[in-house]
Amino acid sequence: MALTRAMLKGMGLTEEQVSAIIEEHTNVTSALKEQIKEYKADAEKLPEVQKELDDMKKDTSASDWEKKYNDEHQAFEDYKTDISNKEMSEKIKSAYRKLLSECKVGDKHIDSILKVTDFSNMKLGKDGTLDGADKLKETISTDWSGFISTKETKGADVDHPPGGSGNQDSGKSGRAAELAAKYHDNLYGKVKEG
Repeated sequence: MALTRAMLKGMGLTEEQVSAIIEEHTNVTSALKEQIKEYKADAEKLPEVQKELDDMKKDTSASDWEKKYNDEHQAFEDYKTDISNKEMSEKIKSAYRKLLSECKVGDKHIDSILKVTDFSNMKLGKDGTLDGADKLKETISTDWSGFISTKETKGADVDHPPGGSGNQDSGKSGRAAELAAKYHDNLYGKVKEG
């Protein structure tokens, strides 16, 4: 049953009371009509939302999540292993570099040798040196003998200096005196003796 002016007047209300009630009733029903429109719009979207939800359920079944987790976990473990292997490889190269230096391989050849060396069979001991270092030194001495420095640096023989005996009495002038005289002659000409 609808609320009408006639019904309100039949209840014995004054014209002002009827107008106030009708106005308030109109405001309430207008607000309710707006809410109904919103709910209708939401209800029309519901099948589409339900379809998206169903699609997501299909895409994200438990086995898919488990597979994704296992794949990511395996990738992470592979990454950790790779990093660990690279660190170990660098330590082995460093130890081999030290071994090459101990065998007196020339510094300028060490990097070239490291590039062509197979490190897969080499292992580090607990003390940080290569296992079988003595055998490796023998191998280095034979395989890389062309790069091993045999040059020995020897200091000057102070007992027998070059260019004279060091005696002022000998009458011979030293090399420095000869050079000074030649320089003087070139600049100023030869000095006439006599």
